[in-house]
Amino acid sequence: MIVGLILACEALFWIFAAGGLAARYVLRRSRLSSALLVSVPLVDLVLLAVIAVHLALGGTADSSHGLGALYLGFTVAYGSSVVGWLDVRFAHRFAGGPPPTRPPKRGIPAVRREAAAWLRCVAACAVGAGVLGALILLVGDPERTAALQQTFPPLGIVLAIHTVASVWIAAEALLRPGSGAEDGDAVAGGGRR
Repeated sequence: MIVGLILACEALFWIFAAGGLAARYVLRRSRLSSALLVSVPLVDLVLLAVIAVHLALGGTADSSHGLGALYLGFTVAYGSSVVGWLDVRFAHRFAGGPPPTRPPKRGIPAVRREAAAWLRCVAACAVGAGVLGALILLVGDPERTAALQQTFPPLGIVLAIHTVASVWIAAEALLRPGSGAEDGDAVAGGGRR
């Protein structure tokens, strides 16, 4: 049941986000657009409420409840940036907005972008862990929440992998030929001399 609800929430995320932007840029209906875009986080609240009520009424947590908590963490952390990414593309395609800019691949701007992505992952893991902890406290029975407690290690693994990848990408961005430091100093592996 919970996995089906998670899939429905993901589908509704895209329907409300794309529908809200289509209403704004294609139909020119700002109120409808606002209503649809406000519905995006409400979908997350419905998922959280269903999981919490199921557990509060005596349900035993399984891996799908933990997956729901992780899904909530990642949609809270990444949802607005995904909607922003879509917004730029809709504005360009349907409203004559500027074309989307390419992300920086070298230098300090690329490092800043990677740091922001890493911070989003930290936020996603923190929110997911917070939801897991709140559900465990709500139930108050370690036997019924054992599956939730087993969901914490994957959060650590995701964050560790993302940390290593972010450091790797940031180092490559600084060491890539032509990256140069903002102040004009030479950078190892290329840059001005």
